[in-house]
Amino acid sequence: MTATALSERLRERGQLHLLQWWDHLSPPEQQAFAAELEAIDWRLFDQIAALDAGRATAGHDDSPVARARRARPPGQLVRLPRSDDDRLRYAGARQLGLQALADGRVGVILVAGGQGTRLNFPYPKGMYPIGPISGKSLFQILVEQALARSRQAGAAIAYYVMTSDATHAETVAFFHENDHFGFNPDDVRFFVQGNLPAVDQKTGLLLLSDKGRLSSSPDGHGGVVAALARSGCLDDMCRRGVEYLYYHQVDNPLARVCDPVFLGLHLQAGAEVSTKVVAKTAAEEKVGLVVEIDGRPQIIEYSDLPADIARQRDDHGELRLWAGNTAIHLFNRSFIDRVVQSQVELPLHRALKKVPCLDDSGRPADPAVENAFKFERFVFDLLPLARSTLVVETDRQGEFHPLKNQDGEFSPEGVRQAMSRAYYAWFCDAGVARPPDGPVEISPLVALDAAELAAKIDPLCVYDGPLYLSP
Repeated sequence: MTATALSERLRERGQLHLLQWWDHLSPPEQQAFAAELEAIDWRLFDQIAALDAGRATAGHDDSPVARARRARPPGQLVRLPRSDDDRLRYAGARQLGLQALADGRVGVILVAGGQGTRLNFPYPKGMYPIGPISGKSLFQILVEQALARSRQAGAAIAYYVMTSDATHAETVAFFHENDHFGFNPDDVRFFVQGNLPAVDQKTGLLLLSDKGRLSSSPDGHGGVVAALARSGCLDDMCRRGVEYLYYHQVDNPLARVCDPVFLGLHLQAGAEVSTKVVAKTAAEEKVGLVVEIDGRPQIIEYSDLPADIARQRDDHGELRLWAGNTAIHLFNRSFIDRVVQSQVELPLHRALKKVPCLDDSGRPADPAVENAFKFERFVFDLLPLARSTLVVETDRQGEFHPLKNQDGEFSPEGVRQAMSRAYYAWFCDAGVARPPDGPVEISPLVALDAAELAAKIDPLCVYDGPLYLSP
């Protein structure tokens, strides 16, 4: 596209200001910037307008708050086992899941586009050392789980890591430097999520981060669908015969990667999408909720849930809307294929942020207050698109304690303590008479659960802490 044609297109969109520094750029810089501008999907602005319209009328049937008021507890649901019949169902599901793994029909999607900024860690979050004793990174703990499952099943597991522009190079290098943590490099693929531009809060104009570059940010975990298709990973899955995609995020080291019970329950239900939940600890807990709205399963953000609805109790005195989102999902590959083929776009979610940009004089400006909207798409917005879904409750202590902040419960120290408590519980469940009395860590390559641990240790042995069981 010529500069004149590009200028005309931007004029039509009211975004001609983006070219005000065009003559300051070298020919290669102009070429790169023109390519970035040509790639803008202008339908984004139609979605932004729709988003504004929905938020402008809080009482409107389609506004987030109005929808939250129509929310009901999830219908297609499997709670934690409480009876012998429940445990038999879980045992049967486990066998189904193990068979799917043995057949090579399961792949993993690890979402790892985030940086460790909130942890004061200048690298991708997945590189953060979180092992209570070993100091292993989030990446290593999670990847070794998939490796252990692969060895257990006697079949390869295809492993797909979604990065961002900010984390891609360092993530790929980290995997290479660590020999892919024992994984066959041929079974690991990296793909990059897309970006969405930042928009000035007052004017609706796109911002520049440099004279020849848009100010943009990753398009959220909901960008995984487009990124899988764009990168060729969906084609790779088809070639490998991968039918089920085990999705989780890099910040939760307790996630049970390729949990065969979850896989089996998904298969038993004939679901296209399944999601794991934990019971909320309190009405005020800041966690998304899995609910049904107008008969369709979906996840609503805690910020969209009115306080009076969040506090509602059922006849047993329990929270009526209780199913907290863990960001652990199972997707049928055929479902993802259908979403791609139908060109469905997940809705935008926006957040008001401080976005560094160029000022009117072309100098970098670091705003003191929030000045622009950033946009994301959320993967959980896939749930209402599925023909059949399943919600599975899991144990919070055993599987959910994400690393979020530098201080508080979800700080590095809080996560390490949670990991140690979970491993300690394995010793107790394995019948060990005297479990370790200090910090505990168990490598996934030694055991993936209490039953596997019980088969490998002497229950009469006295274990002193700190204790790290490694191969």
